[in-house]
Amino acid sequence: MAPKKAAASTKKAPAAETKKEEKPKAAKPAASAAQPAKAAGKQAGKQKAMQAKKAVVKGVHQKRLKKPRFTVRFRRPKTLSLPRKPAFPVRSVTRRNKMDKYAIIKYPLTTESAMKKIEDNNTIVFIVSLRASKKDIKQAVKKLYSVDVAKVNTLIRPDGEKKAYVKLTADHDALDTANKIGII
Repeated sequence: MAPKKAAASTKKAPAAETKKEEKPKAAKPAASAAQPAKAAGKQAGKQKAMQAKKAVVKGVHQKRLKKPRFTVRFRRPKTLSLPRKPAFPVRSVTRRNKMDKYAIIKYPLTTESAMKKIEDNNTIVFIVSLRASKKDIKQAVKKLYSVDVAKVNTLIRPDGEKKAYVKLTADHDALDTANKIGII
């Protein structure tokens, strides 16, 4: 079978050649009119390419103009500052409040003058943390000993400790509270 196909293709080839020869004769006049337009397009393209080549060889940064400065001082231009958008928190666990009631009040003072204050002035004397404020001391005493505080006076002793004079209200007795604490 293969030889028959080959023979058939050889027979058709001469007919195709004759048709091809006829078509170019008719198309030649149209092609000749299009050739000058193509040549002009090629020429323009070449010129454009040469200009680009010259610009590349020469460089585009040859001519530099000085920016006029109208003031003596240079002020840095304001740039865009975006708000922070952290992907994760800086601290994974929130901080524990280290100044709790046990850290604020260290111990009650049991000197003779402190005992006299308990008996005469309805006042208990404590040694407290240096960082504790009067409000902190008042709340800590209220929570620890469940008594109402009238006022708090503080001073820092020469040895660097903070002393707090805690005056109780009239409805609470300092002697009873001192007994409950275990001072007396």
